[in-house]
Amino acid sequence: MIEPECIPIALLQQAHYERNAMQDAVERLFGASGLRFSPGERVLVKPNLVSRSNARLSCTHPTVVRAVCVHLLDLGASVRVADSPAFGSAERVARACGLEDALRPLGLAVGTLKRPAPLALGLGGSIGVSRMALEASCIVSVARLKAHGQFRVTASVKNLFGCVCGCRKALAHMRLGETPGAMESMVLDVFAALPRVVGVVDGVVALHRGGPVHGEGYPLGLIGASPEPLALDVALFRLLGLTPSQVPLWAEALRRGLPGADPDTQAGAVRYPLDAPQDFDASGFVLQPGLDPMRFEPLRFVRGRLKSLLHQLG
Repeated sequence: MIEPECIPIALLQQAHYERNAMQDAVERLFGASGLRFSPGERVLVKPNLVSRSNARLSCTHPTVVRAVCVHLLDLGASVRVADSPAFGSAERVARACGLEDALRPLGLAVGTLKRPAPLALGLGGSIGVSRMALEASCIVSVARLKAHGQFRVTASVKNLFGCVCGCRKALAHMRLGETPGAMESMVLDVFAALPRVVGVVDGVVALHRGGPVHGEGYPLGLIGASPEPLALDVALFRLLGLTPSQVPLWAEALRRGLPGADPDTQAGAVRYPLDAPQDFDASGFVLQPGLDPMRFEPLRFVRGRLKSLLHQLG
């Protein structure tokens, strides 16, 4: 019998965002995790551009996104950088967090994921996923490790929720939020519909004591990558001392038997070619004890839409 190959999860101690050091770190991560890209391959780099509020901590750090893009361009890939905040444009958020300036010398601009295509959901109904994401050859999800009021903690898989176009994300919270497990199921349905996804997580300075927008920085000093984004996320959840019962998205992934969801099984076994989880100190990382309701109240949605419209007019 052929033994299943262990999933590589490359973790690296990285204390700061200095450009050259980050470039070296990304090169090491991609090499150690066996990530390969072909010349001409259409790669969507998907950062986490959640909001202009607290943008320097709530969004993926620009230096990490830049380093990923440089690596892909050096390999001859066709690179596009885009996201879809719930309200407003990715371009405005990219400007606020410094990503626009970081990518300009590379000849890259940040776009907003548009052109929704209906995706049927396993629990009924559908949601609009950007054709820009669906038509890519590969998506590199470059997320910031963050505490999250509704999902407990999020990383590269939850970042893919940004492939849902615009305010449809907030509408999903309103429509699905009252049904236990429906939001987690929807996020994994989106994940399953996408092309090959590579996970990269920025935990150099993670966000805790709040999230997903407001909170404080926590110097975890970590950057990671894996060809299996779920396995990478689970490694980080475990590093934070969490269990599936505390992380709804992880629990749903286990229920589905997804690759990397259970590293304690032979099929989900992982290996760490660089640093190991025990090399990082997450003892001071603070998560709120309970979870907020998944459902957005209608007034919150209306306020968000009005704020978005005002930004567009301004």
